[in-house]
Amino acid sequence: MKTIDDINFKDKKAIIRVDFNVPLNDRFEITDTTRIDATLPTIRKILNDGGKVILMSHLGRPKNGPEEKFSLKHLLPYLSKNLNADVKFADDCIGETAKNLASELKSGEVLLLENLRFYKEEKKGDKNFAKKLASLADIYVNDAFGTAHRAHASTSIIADFFPGKKVFGYVMSNEIQNIDKTLKDTKRPFTAILGGAKISGKIQIINNLLEKADNIIIGGAMMFTFIKALAGKVGKSLIEDDFIDIAMDTLNNAKKSGVNIYLPIDAVIADEFSENANFKNSKAYDIPDEWMGLDIGEKTCKKFDEVIKTSKTILWNGPMGVFEMKAFENGTKSVAESIAQATENGAFSLIGGGDSVAAIKKFNLQDKISYISTGGGALLEYIEGKKLPGIKAIEE
Repeated sequence: MKTIDDINFKDKKAIIRVDFNVPLNDRFEITDTTRIDATLPTIRKILNDGGKVILMSHLGRPKNGPEEKFSLKHLLPYLSKNLNADVKFADDCIGETAKNLASELKSGEVLLLENLRFYKEEKKGDKNFAKKLASLADIYVNDAFGTAHRAHASTSIIADFFPGKKVFGYVMSNEIQNIDKTLKDTKRPFTAILGGAKISGKIQIINNLLEKADNIIIGGAMMFTFIKALAGKVGKSLIEDDFIDIAMDTLNNAKKSGVNIYLPIDAVIADEFSENANFKNSKAYDIPDEWMGLDIGEKTCKKFDEVIKTSKTILWNGPMGVFEMKAFENGTKSVAESIAQATENGAFSLIGGGDSVAAIKKFNLQDKISYISTGGGALLEYIEGKKLPGIKAIEE
């Protein structure tokens, strides 16, 4: 794997694709700096070499060109402070200002380009747009794992213009190493924990994990499609009727592969989807008609805890219930605590996906996990066994 450690950047201009798609409040202040913080070591390494840094990213989903709320200029104060540098800003990413500021850049200086997605060409993977971005620098560094599954101009097409001069930053190389440690250099038993709302988004992952995992734990609303496939009564719980047969096939394939699939025994059910709903514990397979399951129950937490604590490798993606609501947070909290305990006892744990990461932070356990991935969709596609365009572009 070719990384920034293989290059001395002295007097070289590096254009880095970062993932600065961070949440902003209505005063344009960053409310979670995780993604920026993750990239700082990459930027510092290049600056310490005496290199020049050009940063490019997207932010949000602008529909028709520039929008104030999606401008990357809002990130300047935080970047300048944390890099201890006066970060320059180009109010465009390929225009004259960008060209001039890039050409005047001195060693140790940083330039931030305006939001790439103000141009439709970015998402279209336009070659000419990528060429204009490439013309600003000598070396291309991809450090945006969160967008590595997209074949966009700045994440994969641009690499064509840097033969022999394209490398991974630390975020990308750490992600690849840690996911490979989970999926390829696996210590057994290996337990995958999958949650979230829909089975449709996870079925490929489950099928790929049948070749790798010893145990698969299933929670979240997706559990009810499996339970219905087993002729359980799920009340008004969220299910995907189109996936009932697929869920049954998956359970049968798991049996053939010798993989244990653990489904919840009990659930916390509510009479409506609300913080103020009436709620109670119920058998997961016998939920009354007018009630819906919004979390896993206590017996399930206990069972999952036993499986997690005997594991040596743990992968977690997706919450066990509606953890944002106090009444339905216990299942997710319990699983998070079990993973933290297993990690303390020597297991390797990897967590990814926005909701799982948000949960780990909510329960203040982020320091007790081996590795927290910055990728949501990218992580899932990597686990599915797909070759990500952003990785392929550097490796080829």
